[in-house]
Amino acid sequence: MNVEDLRAYCLSLSADVEEKFPFTKFRQAQDVLVFYIGGHMFCYFDINDLSHVTVKCRPERIPELQERYDWIGNPYNGNARYWIGINALEADGKVLRELITNSFQLVKGAR
Repeated sequence: MNVEDLRAYCLSLSADVEEKFPFTKFRQAQDVLVFYIGGHMFCYFDINDLSHVTVKCRPERIPELQERYDWIGNPYNGNARYWIGINALEADGKVLRELITNSFQLVKGAR
């Protein structure tokens, strides 16, 4: 999945999804695009490096997902208890979309 497809998918989840570049003051993170629902993040990634797409995940699912898929690992700058990192360059597109959707639903439901 490329950056435009990933962006379009995140925005397609709801008309209420917002996208921002909130870390422009930080040189290392100025290109990190973050997607929000209700003011809370559900997905973020560096638009120049899709090897670390970070999404929220149910803690009990994380070990199984990391064991099953070698392209799922620790999140980029997030709590590994609640977030996972996905290499979107290697990921199965269907599973990647499912994980983004699950993240969106977790965050939306927690509001």
